[in-house]
Amino acid sequence: MEPGAPRFRLLPPVGTWKYHLLLSAVAIFILGPLGGVAASYMNFSMGFFVGGQVLAGILGSAVTYGYGPDGKHGANYMQTMAASVASLCAMSVLIQAMVWLGMPMPSAWKLMLFVGCIGMFGVGVGMLYTPLLVDKLQLEYPSGHAVANILRALTDKRLLKASIAKLGGGTALGGLVAALAERVAVLSSAGLSAATVGAGMVVGSRITVPAIVSGVIGVLISPSLREIGWLGPNDPFRKTGFLIALAMICGAAVVDLSLLAVKAIARIRERARAPAEAEPEWKRVNLPRLIAWVVFWAVAVVVVATQVLDQPAGFVAFGLVLALLFVLINGIAYGITDQNPISSAFVLSVLLMSLLGLKDPLVGLMAASILLISTSVGCDMQQDRSTGWRLGTNRLLQFRYQVMGIFMGAILCVVLAKVFMTAYPVLQVNLFDNPDAKQGQWSSAMTFKFVGAIKDIGNLSGYKVNAMLIGLGIGFVIEVLRKVVRGSAGYQRFVQGSRAGFAVGWTMDAVVLASPYASSFGGFVDLPVSLWYGAGGIIMSVWSTATARGPLVKAEPHAEAEVKGDSPKVEAAKESDEELPSDMSTTSLIGGGLIAGESLYFLIAGILGLLALVG
Repeated sequence: MEPGAPRFRLLPPVGTWKYHLLLSAVAIFILGPLGGVAASYMNFSMGFFVGGQVLAGILGSAVTYGYGPDGKHGANYMQTMAASVASLCAMSVLIQAMVWLGMPMPSAWKLMLFVGCIGMFGVGVGMLYTPLLVDKLQLEYPSGHAVANILRALTDKRLLKASIAKLGGGTALGGLVAALAERVAVLSSAGLSAATVGAGMVVGSRITVPAIVSGVIGVLISPSLREIGWLGPNDPFRKTGFLIALAMICGAAVVDLSLLAVKAIARIRERARAPAEAEPEWKRVNLPRLIAWVVFWAVAVVVVATQVLDQPAGFVAFGLVLALLFVLINGIAYGITDQNPISSAFVLSVLLMSLLGLKDPLVGLMAASILLISTSVGCDMQQDRSTGWRLGTNRLLQFRYQVMGIFMGAILCVVLAKVFMTAYPVLQVNLFDNPDAKQGQWSSAMTFKFVGAIKDIGNLSGYKVNAMLIGLGIGFVIEVLRKVVRGSAGYQRFVQGSRAGFAVGWTMDAVVLASPYASSFGGFVDLPVSLWYGAGGIIMSVWSTATARGPLVKAEPHAEAEVKGDSPKVEAAKESDEELPSDMSTTSLIGGGLIAGESLYFLIAGILGLLALVG
């Protein structure tokens, strides 16, 4: 079969306008709405949602299978668009929060315009940070890794034969575990999640064990936090822990970004003296146009917010500035842990606006929504680019597909919010004012968190500022120590020279001087979630060690090896099947399957829930 020629005559040739029309139609009218329904249903009913990348990748591969190995790019375009739709649909809880706060509801077209402009701004910011987070740091993005594996396996006969049993088995197991966790009280109370375990299997123990350590520390210090008034009598650690965790990421990011800035200056000087290396065609992006895109949509957000929704320009602009910061910070967390702490970023933005004197909760909600939506779609952009980086997919075309997804997502976000709240009036009831209201399956946990953070915006407690300052200091100091220790040639010779050294290196990376990015996960979630995430990483590392050939060695002390965690030699040796690429190991395939299985389960649950709703 010639490159670009489809196996079946009915399929249009790759690259033609008919080809892109087919992909766009399937993604925007089928895959996107399916993922959007599931995301909205999950956020209203459970307070979280499973990203649509894995799900859309599987379904998209069914459409592009006829193109052979080249079909992976088309499937990637579709999952990019569909995931953007789902990501914005999940933001329908913001409209629920407006209702709870008694905000006069703007016309549907005004909300669609506002959400759409923010989404366009967010994807531009996400693309701006792609060269740093994806190309330079090469963050793992576990779900993005899983999507790349799925697309390669389902569109390439050779890889399909070698990996289908592992991928399919993981998917079946993921769906089964998700069903059991929802129906069996013991498993539900234990916080079991197939996707959480699967994400841990993709990244390894050097990333997941720190989450366990920080989660355990949080439980141990909770009694002391209650004594000093930082936690209520029944509050979990994460009510304060998320502030410390976010600040830890900020502190570590200050160190890393400073070092990267120094390296960037040196590289600019080197390039001035040497011929520039040609960048691959699929990576090329017109930076001036991208900056112009971000500026244009930032202005559009301000205009729509002030002229259409009557919001003050100052706090709207502040929300845009925070979005520039948190798309980067959350992008790092997402790339390492597969968790995008958007609600934590929302709460932190509210605290910062309160420090600036904001007292109107409705203004705070609108301004913080800019950060929330931008962070959601911007980090999705980075994860999609990580998939494209593994596949060699054209970034410019991916960007265009995501833009189309934002357009549809902005419409569906408002539509689904109105459908759900009309069919189930309890969703309009403010549970703070009516704690005894019968909720049924609608816990509205995400909305509860947003409204809880913003309803007392004028009364910022001093302990919250102190918690952020403590986290900032911890993150900064630990990251500096990590750089000093890992930069020592003697230390590197020791940890690479023997099994004892390897064990010491693992202990330093996972426990003693764990990455603040990885440790922060324990502050965003309850301890059971950290334990399941950690279990997945431990399974991966034990399997890798058991199947490795030759002596175990530690990675070289460069940024890419540090954030990925495991040794390159171990990574290459962990899969005995020579037919598979090095990043399609047994554990990554099974882990990706677990993520996919849970996504499929919740898609089905979302569709059935909507059918019951309209019936």
